[in-house]
Amino acid sequence: MLHGPQCGMFELEFRLPSECADALVTGAADIGIVPSFELTRQDLDILPGAGIACHGPVRSILLIATTPLGEVRTLAADSSSRTSVELARVILDHKYGARPRVLPHAPDLDAMLGVADAALIIGDSALRIDPARLPYQVRDLGADWVEMTGHPMVFAVWAARKGVANDSIAQAFRESCRFGLDHMDDIVAAEAARLGLAPEVVRHYLTHHIVHQLGPRDYQGMRLFLEWAGGKASAVPAALATLV
Repeated sequence: MLHGPQCGMFELEFRLPSECADALVTGAADIGIVPSFELTRQDLDILPGAGIACHGPVRSILLIATTPLGEVRTLAADSSSRTSVELARVILDHKYGARPRVLPHAPDLDAMLGVADAALIIGDSALRIDPARLPYQVRDLGADWVEMTGHPMVFAVWAARKGVANDSIAQAFRESCRFGLDHMDDIVAAEAARLGLAPEVVRHYLTHHIVHQLGPRDYQGMRLFLEWAGGKASAVPAALATLV
């Protein structure tokens, strides 16, 4: 959207997915990359084919616990990703039989474990952690979801307010995604420098852990997640039916 053929097609603002969702609610934005869980709350049109998913370990969403996972009663969570918080709830409930109270907290592992049995660390903060060096239980929630369900996990999708998007707009987002994938060397160099991470860490994350192009199997996994996270099949938006 900044450097490819789609440059200039849209007025761009850069925010966290949770903030993008809020902007769609208020009408401050027409299209945004929104947490998949947001689709249980807003009636949005999904722009098919591009988003953020994983087909195994995701590396950037870590559940770190000082107690056995079945005994977790409190979870300190970086709430900047609504989908990740709901995924932690679902996995702790369905896989480990725990239903902890969630405590919103800044992403500081020591401080989080000082007030809760477990911590949910996401994004860049998780990428800076070496799980092998921690003296705690560490679970990659992308891996746990795929092992538990056999389905991919979709964390965020491009979505639009009703009546805004059309086929040509959706196509522009898919083509922009492909442009980015074709220019991965440029992205790795820029993001590694910006984040202070080794280029090989950024490259492996963007090419092995994260899936950017979504298909029917991804949307089937998203459907299951929304059913479990919403507590009922009716939590799944009608817009998803045409994508699975």
